[in-house]
Amino acid sequence: MTAARLIVTAATPTWALTAGQVVTGYASSVIGCDVEAAIERTLNEAETVDGRPGVSVLMFAFNRDALQKAVVSRVGQCILTCPTTACYNGLAIVKDKTIKIGGALRFFGDGHQFSKKLESRRYWRIPVMDGEFTCEDVFGTVKGVGGGNFLILAASQAEGLAAAESAVAAIRKIPGVILPFPGGIVRSGSKVGSKYKKLRASTNDAYCPTLRGAVKSALPDGVNAVYELVLDGLDQAAVEEATRVGIRAACIAGVLGITAGNYGGNLGPVHLYLHKLLG
Repeated sequence: MTAARLIVTAATPTWALTAGQVVTGYASSVIGCDVEAAIERTLNEAETVDGRPGVSVLMFAFNRDALQKAVVSRVGQCILTCPTTACYNGLAIVKDKTIKIGGALRFFGDGHQFSKKLESRRYWRIPVMDGEFTCEDVFGTVKGVGGGNFLILAASQAEGLAAAESAVAAIRKIPGVILPFPGGIVRSGSKVGSKYKKLRASTNDAYCPTLRGAVKSALPDGVNAVYELVLDGLDQAAVEEATRVGIRAACIAGVLGITAGNYGGNLGPVHLYLHKLLG
């Protein structure tokens, strides 16, 4: 998948976090969303371009055109509108691997916008009712890895959720990786295809405890809840490291097994083998 990093700043940490949360809304899976996105981490004043508190956001789409369309729309609707915010590129600029964000949003200024170039980077300043919205002209992109996953098989819902929460906490310490689903956890794991022709994906019935006996179940005896973690990263190494630390953190009381969704190579060329990763 193609990825971008947005550095969102604001006058206070609360407003920076608000902007980050809103711009990453409805972005759990490209099965039904324009991007997969989440906050990567919070940033202090020493880590941002303008010396204000901020958040780092990662967004992933199938290709650069789709990513640009989604980022322009989300920044325009969710960051431009949010009090005191600014938005900057967080990746290296490589020729022909960029998307235009500030350069597309500048027209909102209705002719009153203007730009400044500092150290080869162009920033657009768009007048708004609380002052100015600053947004970098172009953002760098990279080819990242999306859809890394593992499944936690647990004796009960409570024990499975505790294990998944432990894994999320560990993974969020790894730079360059996000967990795009709510709270980083998926309860509705999916398989490719459906008995209904219009659906690209449907419930992963082999891992649904209530369907044990009605379908070819993949659940060992005693498993009554399964949670999935889906990982998107800026590179394969980041996803592999996040998978390692997440699985280790998930191995707590009540967890009866760890496995992963296997789609026969249908979802892309990158394959992560759990035994190899943990070896």
